Amino acid sequence: MLTVCPYFHVHQPYRVKRYRVFDIGVDNQYFNDASATDLNNQRIVEKVAHKSYRPTNQILQHLLDEYPDFRFALSFSGTVLDQFAAYAPDVLESFQRLVATGRVEILADTYHHSLAFFYSVPEFERQVAQHKERIQSLFGYTPRVFRNTELSYRNDLAKWCEDNGYVGIMAEGWDPVLGWRSPNFLYRPVGCERIKVLLKNYKLSDDIAFRFGNRGWESYPLSADTFAQWVHSHHGNGQTINLFMDYETFGEHQWEDTGIFEFLRALPSMLMRHQDTSFRTPTETIEAYDAVGDLDVPHILTWADTDRDLTAWVGNDIQRDAIAATYQLEQDVLATDHPELIETWRKLQTSDHFYYMCTKWFNDGDVHAYFSPYESPYDAYIAFMNALSDLQLRVQAHLRSQMSQPTLATAAEQTGETVTLENVVTEQQISPGTDITPDAGRSILMVRMQAWGVSLRQMCGDMWQRLRSLFK
Repeated sequence: MLTVCPYFHVHQPYRVKRYRVFDIGVDNQYFNDASATDLNNQRIVEKVAHKSYRPTNQILQHLLDEYPDFRFALSFSGTVLDQFAAYAPDVLESFQRLVATGRVEILADTYHHSLAFFYSVPEFERQVAQHKERIQSLFGYTPRVFRNTELSYRNDLAKWCEDNGYVGIMAEGWDPVLGWRSPNFLYRPVGCERIKVLLKNYKLSDDIAFRFGNRGWESYPLSADTFAQWVHSHHGNGQTINLFMDYETFGEHQWEDTGIFEFLRALPSMLMRHQDTSFRTPTETIEAYDAVGDLDVPHILTWADTDRDLTAWVGNDIQRDAIAATYQLEQDVLATDHPELIETWRKLQTSDHFYYMCTKWFNDGDVHAYFSPYESPYDAYIAFMNALSDLQLRVQAHLRSQMSQPTLATAAEQTGETVTLENVVTEQQISPGTDITPDAGRSILMVRMQAWGVSLRQMCGDMWQRLRSLFK
């Protein structure tokens, strides 16, 4: 018996608009671009919903209805679920109907599609818990298999997953890691006793995800019949064919005119023509097969670029600078206990921001440029760092307000003649509508303006020094 385990990842980030240095201290809406460009998050979600999510969900629903043995797995970032709820609720409902069949497994993930495990395990754990709660509330489902951002994997992540009750974890079936071994078997992560790792068959997966519409490819055009024959050739030399790819492969990365939808419609019947070929979800695969050996991955492994490491996100100085600056804010951001500031910081952790800053060349560089909404990696860096600088200002203002709150409260209690500061004091200082004396109000406004002015000058100076050091 050879089974096929299809898995699709659904994700959209909150892209940072072209946020200028002059916006720092003035505009705290980093993700609300309203232009007709690919920085408009609502526009992108609606476009991809039309091209990919709606037609693909319709096809998959039909396949589930027609073939009782057909099944697959999905993973969702929290950021895409939030944008579905805001911009395309019918898409979210169609995913809920797929899961309600009982033959679609949902995987655990980080809420904000971040690389937090490699920078802050406590923050990683908070995001995983947030994701688990969101999946439970939307789908009534508790994931049992873990999939980390960009399929990033390492031995200690597998151990964390085992210690936290997961039965499986997914990773890239990369040749330099496997050596002579095949990705079509289950393995036991080194240092673990129970959990199993499912490895992506990247050659077969990428035939669909990347090569399908390439007219220069020797196998173009690829039919479902031909692909099924490639899968069937592994009978007797494998347990499972793990086809892992982005959900947006269907209709967005591979456009409708490539024939990708017809391929998807025909694939299950072509695969099941062989009587010993069927489908299983990741959990079913783990329960069906024993691990054939140990898998040792001491260094970070991902499914991105030819390097299959983190260099897609931290391969140059501007990427490393941006991600380091982001996680340096952790202690101060959490100390605010301010939900909106914390959520904004987490949206800035989304790995896509750093992916857009990649400066690789050749095929990898082409892929990064294709997905980036910015004119250059440096534009992505500048917009991101300006937004991060503004967030830092807001965080520091909130922490100062927490320290001075008793003094302000005392001033309000001693009020004689009062004035309402609706537009003078922000939510980081005092709640609008608080009554204080005119003198106290003027003092608060002057202190706040001075503090912001000094901070702005310092931020601009820091940005200039950072750019000089990175580009010299």
